[in-house]
Amino acid sequence: MVTREILLIEDNEDDVLLTKRALKKQNITNKLIVAKNGREGLDYLLGKNGELKFLPALILLDLNLPIMGGIDVLAALQQYGKPVHCPIIVLTTSDNEKDIALSYQLGAHSYVQKPMDLTQFIKLIEYLGTYWLALNKPYPAAVAGVPDI
Repeated sequence: MVTREILLIEDNEDDVLLTKRALKKQNITNKLIVAKNGREGLDYLLGKNGELKFLPALILLDLNLPIMGGIDVLAALQQYGKPVHCPIIVLTTSDNEKDIALSYQLGAHSYVQKPMDLTQFIKLIEYLGTYWLALNKPYPAAVAGVPDI
């Protein structure tokens, strides 16, 4: 079975390094693709022509991003018009109820507030990796690496 990538859309380099460390500690071997802003993340997923070209095993999406924020990424994926069958996990410092509601309305599969404690952050990434990459059963087309039609 082909191991699919994880797309991390995150501008904070410390959070990127902690995520890499936690995934490695959990022996999660999926390649980590890092996009530093929402536009870069969408370019990975949809390409310049707006057609789905990249279907990761998991998307970890921060909300507070430069150029294009996480809410805008979710909205763009909704406007894509076809379901993107991979888990989208909002991973952010915001506990704003409006952000939470809007994230779910726009298709997020989970909303998790980043803990401020480094040990807890690493543990959170381990939990997310274990659940979404090992325990969760993905949509069948996603398993085959087939983009949505």
